[in-house]
Amino acid sequence: MMRSFSSRPDCFVSDEPFYGAFLKETGADHPMAEEVIASMETDWRKVAEALAGDPPDGSPVWYQKHMAHHMVGPIAPDDLEGLTHAFLIRDPHLMAASYARKRETVTSADLGLRLQREFFDRECQRLGHAPPVIDSAYVLAEPSGVLSQLCWALGISWDPAMLSWPAGRHPQDGIWASHWYGHVEASTGFESPDFTDPLPLAPALQAVADACMDDYLHLSRFALRNA
Repeated sequence: MMRSFSSRPDCFVSDEPFYGAFLKETGADHPMAEEVIASMETDWRKVAEALAGDPPDGSPVWYQKHMAHHMVGPIAPDDLEGLTHAFLIRDPHLMAASYARKRETVTSADLGLRLQREFFDRECQRLGHAPPVIDSAYVLAEPSGVLSQLCWALGISWDPAMLSWPAGRHPQDGIWASHWYGHVEASTGFESPDFTDPLPLAPALQAVADACMDDYLHLSRFALRNA
């Protein structure tokens, strides 16, 4: 999704700006943790202050990619005033299988769906209606239809440039891209839809997916679809 928004000529993107703060505070044993911490600002409040300001390059649109499980310090999405929040979800069976290819241990907290649901419910209360939710399965099935709906919900124009991008590393990718983004770097657009049937998972991964399923289904009820 960050690649898609980065293809807009009016948009600046930021890649997981709270990752360093999360790793420094929690000591989580993530790949490249020391390198990530050294590469970016790790003061939660300084990061939040910058994100609430103007885009670094003056672009009209600023796409900020956040991971829900990074928001465990003194700052929560609610504190990012003036921003419009959208929630990207994916079937937890697919998430667990994908995550396990890059990290030996996977927990439900790593997938972040419980926190996503909490943040979503709070945003519903603040707005008085549901904020935009997009499910990766629907995006892959009908990228132009779903993304145009998302743009409308965000109050920005739809741009077909969002459907493709050049292969390779993006200048705004975090230093962790070398570990996590191999498949993304090889892509030039949206691929075929995710599997419609649950993947066969090892028992431990199945337990992780099962633990996330209620939260996923709660959010998926609001997912945008092609009009």
